[in-house]
Amino acid sequence: MALLGDELAFAHALTAQERESVMALGVRKHYPADAHLLTEGDRSSHVMIILQGWVTVSVVTDRGATRLILGLRGPGELLGEMAALDPHPRSATVRALGPTDAQVISGDAFRRFLALHPRVSNLVIRQLTFRLRSADQERSALASLTVLQRLAGRLAELSRTEPAGPYAPSPAGPSPAGPVVHLAQDELAATIGATREAVAKALRLLRAQDIVRTGNRMVEIRDPALLALLADGHQE
Repeated sequence: MALLGDELAFAHALTAQERESVMALGVRKHYPADAHLLTEGDRSSHVMIILQGWVTVSVVTDRGATRLILGLRGPGELLGEMAALDPHPRSATVRALGPTDAQVISGDAFRRFLALHPRVSNLVIRQLTFRLRSADQERSALASLTVLQRLAGRLAELSRTEPAGPYAPSPAGPSPAGPVVHLAQDELAATIGATREAVAKALRLLRAQDIVRTGNRMVEIRDPALLALLADGHQE
């Protein structure tokens, strides 16, 4: 399970000249928190490069009642490339976690740019392959792992984000004893394709074993080693 890709963000993998050229193809747009930058099923074909802020990439699960967050994307990330490269509808919804700025480029302009820049085209293909593989892993985890395992794995992953990431602890107030994930229970549920009630139950079990401490939009990891064991399927 992995919401945060290990590969270098698209714009950061470009040379200075490539980055200047691709940015010149589009216009900068601002999106408020919770705005949909892209919508699953839509037939638009433009692409976006995140300049500031963080977004979630999500799909409706097979059950239809739950939305599964497949990824978190931050500055430098390319979004919407699949719809730019084929005529099919958007495969996922992209929502702003907070105020977000993005460079918006038409699908036609982006395709022409890739045709003239094979190295950049290869970067896009590599990114697509990585993301499809990650999405398959998320769907496999949804079918084969318990809610407790999925939650433990997600908390372990998100607690390792860089301080500049979307879930870094607020500088105000006393410093926590361990890493902190700043998400509400319904948001945590969406990252693992579970209901809020199931996540609340799993968090109670983790609190009872002093593995985590919870507060308002906050989960503090008190025992990362034991959390990792639970994510791997071990029980106390």
